[in-house]
Amino acid sequence: ATVSVLYCTLTMMLTTITLFVTTALGIDQKHINGDSWVSEPPKVKKKPTIPLWTDLPPRERGPPPYVPPSDWVYNTTGGPVEGKINVHLVPHTHDDTGWQVTVDQYFYTEVYYVIDTVITRLFDDPNRKFMYVEVGFFARWWDQQPEKKKDMARTVVKNGQFEFVNGGWCMHDEASPYYVEMIDQTTRGHQFLKKNFGIDAMPKGTWQIDPFGHSNTNAWLIGAESGMNYQFWGRMDYQDFAMRANHSGLEWIWQGSQSLGKSAQIFAGQLYGHGRGGYATWFTFNKNGPQVQDDPSRHDYNVDDIVDQFVQNARQQSSSYKTEHQIWACGGDFNYQNADHWYHNLDKIIHYINKNGSVNAFYSTPTFYVEQKKKANVSWEVRQDDIFPLADDAHHYWSGYFTSRPSLKRQVHVASNFLNAARQMEVIEKVNTSQINNPTVRPSPPVGPSWTDSLEGSIGVATHHDGMSGTERQDVSDDYELRISESHGEVEEGVALSFKKMIQMN
Repeated sequence: ATVSVLYCTLTMMLTTITLFVTTALGIDQKHINGDSWVSEPPKVKKKPTIPLWTDLPPRERGPPPYVPPSDWVYNTTGGPVEGKINVHLVPHTHDDTGWQVTVDQYFYTEVYYVIDTVITRLFDDPNRKFMYVEVGFFARWWDQQPEKKKDMARTVVKNGQFEFVNGGWCMHDEASPYYVEMIDQTTRGHQFLKKNFGIDAMPKGTWQIDPFGHSNTNAWLIGAESGMNYQFWGRMDYQDFAMRANHSGLEWIWQGSQSLGKSAQIFAGQLYGHGRGGYATWFTFNKNGPQVQDDPSRHDYNVDDIVDQFVQNARQQSSSYKTEHQIWACGGDFNYQNADHWYHNLDKIIHYINKNGSVNAFYSTPTFYVEQKKKANVSWEVRQDDIFPLADDAHHYWSGYFTSRPSLKRQVHVASNFLNAARQMEVIEKVNTSQINNPTVRPSPPVGPSWTDSLEGSIGVATHHDGMSGTERQDVSDDYELRISESHGEVEEGVALSFKKMIQMN
């Protein structure tokens, strides 16, 4: 008994110490549980509402409920159908510009293959869609492509199949950066898109699915005042989510600025995930997990079960949202490295769900989803407050990152101030890149010809929600600091030359 009491006491002490340390250092639950609560489907599926074909005795089965088309070409056409639950399937990936490994390590090992295979698969079927956020990664991919592949990318962007949302250099944190840093990194991404794709690629909304809380400043300044129409996210306080989910209140009109009011409002909402928030949905086809098996001549036929699960989940989700439209975020962290896994299965799901007819499903984007929401004749709640801090369980507040890694936070702010001063001197004294003898050795993917360009990109990638927030590993934090320091040297020389010209002029 004494040993048992001692064991329990030690366990409680260790738990308390762990919670204290993780909160103090800003190490959030994302690192403890692998972010599964937002990026993975539930482990337990719903009980079937129909007799499954493979569960019946072979002599009692009869013909299978669903069979593949004779030419094996699945019908992926479709759109909203009035009077039905309309499920907008939105393929996406969430690509951290640094977290467990550095931004370049993520690019070469994972993100390159996401963008590369998605572009090809979209080109194969004009009905397929995809949305992308982190232009800092896309620019790295773009710089390494032959003209033929760039033309494919231009085509799918122009067709509206590949939609940029946010369009910033990264998915920035909303608590640690100053508003100037959020504007700069967003502007940099938009400049890249306009330069290489024109007006077709300009984002129409924001997709802040992974930051650990949301600022009303982001809603009106990076949202409405930047030409955005909407904002979605994957995290909010678990009690707030539960209350809103029970009253069809997970979407609303956000007036982030009390002074600007309606002129700076956007449509905003929390993704449903798989029932408690998050930026995944009820299923995943990433890598080599469960697949849609629709060939009755093979083992493990399961398409009837998947259709039944889909319909049940759509009906459950419909009770938490106004209107007959709902959005399913089909993806997660670094998904679609082999896009065939997702698209082959989603093609089947759309084909068979629409054959079933209980609900309606089709490929979509956040922009198209919001357009359908705005057509509905319903009244929306108006909010003006922010969404800080959030918790995912009792005593699990995501607040340590407000103060963690103070040296990196300071470095970003100081470098940002220096960058703004350097830009002004660059314009006034007209010092150009050819006059700089200390260029950055490993520069950020270029957007413009300026000697401040690389520092702008280095600061931009560090505003990431796993960057200056402090939730990344130590070696990744070191990498952010190194990039800023290297680019800082180039700008210092430009400022020195500008000062020299200024003094000589006077």
